[in-house]
Amino acid sequence: MDLSPTPASTLARRWQWLIIAVIAGWLIWLLAPVLTPFVLAALLGWLGDPWVDRLERRGRSRTTAVVLVFTLMVLLLSLALIILVPMIERQIMELVESLPTYRDWFVQTAIPWVERRTGLELVSWLDPQRIMEWIRGHWQQAGGVAATFFGHLSRSGFAVMAWVANIVLLPILTFYFLRDWDKLVERIAALVPRDHIGTVGRLAHESNDVLGAFLRGQFLVMLALGAIYAAGLSIVGLKLGLLIGIIAGLISFVPYLGTAIGIVLGVVAALVQSGGDWTLVALVMAVFVVGQMLEGYVLTPRIVGDRIGLHPVAVIFAIMAGGQLFGFLGMLLALPVAAVANVMLRYAHEQYTRSPLYAGDRPAILLDSYIDNGAVEETPPQDRGDK
Repeated sequence: MDLSPTPASTLARRWQWLIIAVIAGWLIWLLAPVLTPFVLAALLGWLGDPWVDRLERRGRSRTTAVVLVFTLMVLLLSLALIILVPMIERQIMELVESLPTYRDWFVQTAIPWVERRTGLELVSWLDPQRIMEWIRGHWQQAGGVAATFFGHLSRSGFAVMAWVANIVLLPILTFYFLRDWDKLVERIAALVPRDHIGTVGRLAHESNDVLGAFLRGQFLVMLALGAIYAAGLSIVGLKLGLLIGIIAGLISFVPYLGTAIGIVLGVVAALVQSGGDWTLVALVMAVFVVGQMLEGYVLTPRIVGDRIGLHPVAVIFAIMAGGQLFGFLGMLLALPVAAVANVMLRYAHEQYTRSPLYAGDRPAILLDSYIDNGAVEETPPQDRGDK
């Protein structure tokens, strides 16, 4: 008896998987606020699981290894907060004290410079009398906006409590994910159809490599760039160098965006601080040039490598689409999901190039791309042996 699947049964199975995927996406969309601590804990558990396995191979029990790794993660996070929070607080106080200086620079220097080159009249729009008249003319609308804003704040008490609960739940969930990670993987693998276990295992392995390159590698690159920018800007004498360097480093997971924002903020801060002296501006630019060179030639090739393969446009689109669809949870999962999707697309392209749809019904002879078509001439009869 022939037990091979028929085209109808194959199509039915594909529709079943499509329906399951749609239902899963719908549930994720509904439960996005609740799933955030679970996703964060799962990511932390996935990051710590290799260290737990390594300790197990050295003779430690699973529980002891989990306790050691979890304690190390908590200590590292606490140490970072103890060191960074006071420094960032001082930088923020410095920024608050410098706000009048920045305001005067914008009104007296930056805006007149833009007006001279564009012909626009911007200073008149910043006149206090004009602003008060605009407020009086739109008082009712402003009151409605204020009422809506404060009403939202009064209704957001539950959201604040939910965030506090998520923060409290995060270490508990992380501990359990660390302890039971291998069991979770085994149970998920047991659900995979047996006739697809080879393909799914291969794709899971490639996805794991890609996610490891992103989550571990890119995180280290972000920390290194933040430290390089913060240290460099502080050394050249920029007062807000630490704050600007940390911001540029944290945003550097989007290619070129962190550097661009850091350059804009650094140049403005240098112009305001130096009173228009371009020496400090040149030093700030040099710091970012050195940081970009280190990232492009040292950090990213050695730490991340080329396993992610995501174009900068794809990165930006993934973050925006994730935030639009699932809020903060979507932004959190955007790049990992995009990296896994990139693995799936490579596999789909591989299957397509092997399919009859790509090759056609009959084989064809393909010339190498370097051969000039105009140089391909018919061989003379005497050279073919025709007499």
